Amino acid sequence: EKRPTDEFVSFLPLAWIGEQMMSLSSALAVGFTVNFPEQPETVMENIREIGPHVMFAPPRIWENLTSTVQVKIMDTTPFKRFMYERWMPVGRKVADLRFQKKPIPAGLALLHRLGHWALFRALKDRLGFTHLRSASTGGAALGPDVFRFFHAMDVPLKQIYGQTEISGISCIHRNEDIQFHTVGVPIPGTEVKISDTGEILSRSEAVFLGYYKNDEATASTVSDGWLHSGDAGYLAEDGQLVVIDRIKDVMQLADGTQYSPQFIENRLKFSPFVKEAVVVGKGRPYLTAMLNIDMGVVGKWAERNKISYTTYTDLSAKPQVYDLVQREVDQVNETLPAAASIRKFVLLYKELDADDEELTRTRKVRRGFVEERYKVVIDALYGDRGEVDIDTTIKFQDGKTTRIQTTLLVRKLGESTRKVA
Repeated sequence: EKRPTDEFVSFLPLAWIGEQMMSLSSALAVGFTVNFPEQPETVMENIREIGPHVMFAPPRIWENLTSTVQVKIMDTTPFKRFMYERWMPVGRKVADLRFQKKPIPAGLALLHRLGHWALFRALKDRLGFTHLRSASTGGAALGPDVFRFFHAMDVPLKQIYGQTEISGISCIHRNEDIQFHTVGVPIPGTEVKISDTGEILSRSEAVFLGYYKNDEATASTVSDGWLHSGDAGYLAEDGQLVVIDRIKDVMQLADGTQYSPQFIENRLKFSPFVKEAVVVGKGRPYLTAMLNIDMGVVGKWAERNKISYTTYTDLSAKPQVYDLVQREVDQVNETLPAAASIRKFVLLYKELDADDEELTRTRKVRRGFVEERYKVVIDALYGDRGEVDIDTTIKFQDGKTTRIQTTLLVRKLGESTRKVA
C-alpha cells in the first residue's frame, strides 16, 4: 500500500525497470514524494535523513545493509553488542513463527515488544527505516538470513518477480505469507502458468505491445497474449511461484526431470555452514552434491561443541560435521520437488580455489573442470560404497605442494543422524 503522504528515495539507475516502476509510475499514480540523494556516496545518510515509507531495492542493497550492521556490531561497545546478541534472537524467533504461520506465544510477543524499545527501534533509526512500511526486493534470490534479519525488527521485506516486458511486476509476497524460496503469488489482473517445457508464462494488460521495430523478437516473446519469460519455474501447492533459473541454464536428469544446479547451489550456500556447493546430475539418475564447509563458522561450532580438529581436511571429515550439514541439505530438499532433490553428498577435503582453476575470479564454479578433477568422488556418489579414498597433491599460490591422503564419507540422505547442537 502506497499513500500520497509517503516519502520515497530514488537512488538506483533509472534504466532498471524496478526504479521506473517506483519513482516514475507509482509516484505519478499515487502522488508520493520522490527524493534524490545529494551524492552517490551519501545515499545511506540521506535515506536516514529522509526516513522513507516505501523502499524497493535489489538483493545486494539489503545484503550490504545486513553486513554493515553485523560488522559495526563487532566494533561497537560491549554493552551494545550484548544488547544486540540478547534481543536479535528474540526477533528471529518471532520472524520464524510468522513465516511458518504459527501463533506467537504471549511471553515471546512481550519479549519482542521489549526488544523493540531496547534494540530494534534504535537499529531501524540508524538504517533510516523508522517509518518504513513497504519494503521489497527483486531481480535475484535473497537469502533467508537476510529476510530473517529485517523481519526480526519488523521491517516487512517482500520478494517481487517480474520483467520489463510486463511493466516490472507480476508476482509479490503477501503480508503474513512470505516464504524464502518463493516470489509470492500473481498480483490482481495477472495470470501465471507453467508451459509444457517448464517456462514461466504471464498474461495481463501490463504486457508490452512489442519490441520497437523488431517483429520477429516480439513474436518469439509474446504468443496468444502470454509473455514468455525465459525463466524456468514451478507453482507450489499453495499457488506461490518458485523461480528456478534461466531456461538455457537448466539441465536434465536421465528421466527428463529438469533442475537448475545454480538454483540449488545458491540455496545450499544460504546456510552459514556451507561456503561452496557443486550440484551434479546431468544425465544421471538423481542429484548429488559436493560441498565445502565454511572453516571459520564450522570451526567455531566445533569448538562450542568440544569437537577437536586439526586441519580443514580433518574438520570436514568429522561425522558430527556431516550431521550438521545434512540438516542444512534436508532443509533445502524440503523446498525442492522430490524428483529434483539431493540424494547424496560429500564434504570435500579442501576448498575450491580460483588458483586451482576450480573457480573463476568472481567465484563462479568452473563446472566442467571441477567434475573432471573430482571424477573419482562423483563416481563414488553414484556407486554403492559409503566412502572414497583420496590420495592427491595440491599446489598452493606460492608454488609449494602438499600431499593429501584421506577418506571422504558419502552421506546418503535419509540415513539416521545424531542430534547436533
